[in-house]
Amino acid sequence: MVAPQPFYEDRGTPIAVRRLLEALSELAYNVDVLTYPVGRDLDLPGVRVLRTANPFGLRRVPIGLSLAKLTLDVPLAWALAARLRTRQYACVHALEEAAFPAVVLGRRYGVPVIYDMQSSLPEQLRRYPLLGSPLAQRVLTGAERWLLRNAGWVVSFAGLAPRVRTVTPDARAHEWRYPGLGHPDSPAAAAELRLRLGVPAGAPVVLYSGTFEPHQGLSLLLRAAALIRVQRPDVRFVLVGGNGEDAEVVRRQVAELGLPDVVRLIERQPRELMPSYLAMASVAVSTRTGGGNLPLKIFDYLAAGRPIVATDIAAHRAVLTAERAVLVTPEPRAMAEAITALLADRRRAARLADRARAYAASTLGWPAFVTSVRELYEEVIARPWAGNGEPSPRADAGGQRREEAIDACIQRRQ
Repeated sequence: MVAPQPFYEDRGTPIAVRRLLEALSELAYNVDVLTYPVGRDLDLPGVRVLRTANPFGLRRVPIGLSLAKLTLDVPLAWALAARLRTRQYACVHALEEAAFPAVVLGRRYGVPVIYDMQSSLPEQLRRYPLLGSPLAQRVLTGAERWLLRNAGWVVSFAGLAPRVRTVTPDARAHEWRYPGLGHPDSPAAAAELRLRLGVPAGAPVVLYSGTFEPHQGLSLLLRAAALIRVQRPDVRFVLVGGNGEDAEVVRRQVAELGLPDVVRLIERQPRELMPSYLAMASVAVSTRTGGGNLPLKIFDYLAAGRPIVATDIAAHRAVLTAERAVLVTPEPRAMAEAITALLADRRRAARLADRARAYAASTLGWPAFVTSVRELYEEVIARPWAGNGEPSPRADAGGQRREEAIDACIQRRQ
């Protein structure tokens, strides 16, 4: 597995990688994880974390495109080439931009490649001035099209499957639907958290969790909070996940809107602590305004059985419906009215929460996720692959090495 992220950290794609590795470990696969020299190791049976060199002594990699990320992608590609040249692997599972060198090298060494599309490359980079230009977007869209057409398999985050099928109708495509955190923590833990955050015992809590990047729409939520405060001054807003400059931008907006007394800004928390925050929430919100991939937080909201208010965009509609969430146009007044109405109608809130939890239990649970991982990998391992996205006999040296890796993999699982 090639993960161009600081692994492990409690944020977006690294969380998704961790869930996948936990499933592969449970299925008795052995996995080498090639990743950045930043992050903490995980102790999972059969999983070995291999870190690239760190000649510049980098200690953190911010979310999104950065000089640090570009710097670390180069040794990551070289390390992948070295491993495929000297080791036997049944397949390569490459995330995001690491799929480009993985597909090229997979062709050379006869190893099938799974492209894990956590987000759309043109959409992700559109917010950067130079890369958002029409010319740059055409180039990026062409690069993404090449990748989708040349990877052996494509597995996309929920919400991106329509884009994959539009670009490559014949792609061997799968879609991730990750299991959430499960039921909220105990009322006692939630009460203790309220006390620690200075949230009054009876105050309704509107919870947001995730990064504070601009496309998450937190300015929209804060403007809605200013409107809600007029009618419901008792409501408190808890926003969890802010770090760095993005958090400072949100902090300034809170001050400008005069909301410091009703808004709590919390830095990124360890994932194991999030059930207490979810247990405290009267309403959970996702105010994302763009992007085709579903926010990972939605899986946690559903599994925890929280009433959800989310912007009505295609990404949210991948799993949210009017039966289990309130979907609103991405503008402050609509968001404010939806939250206020849900806080006032406890029966409706409870009904949405129950349906959300039932949907998560039946569709998004851990057994269903493990099954989807098993089906994907069994399909990849069973299918001969020539390194160009098409099946063919394994006749060359690369194919022979792949045969040996597959045999070893099957023996280990047995």
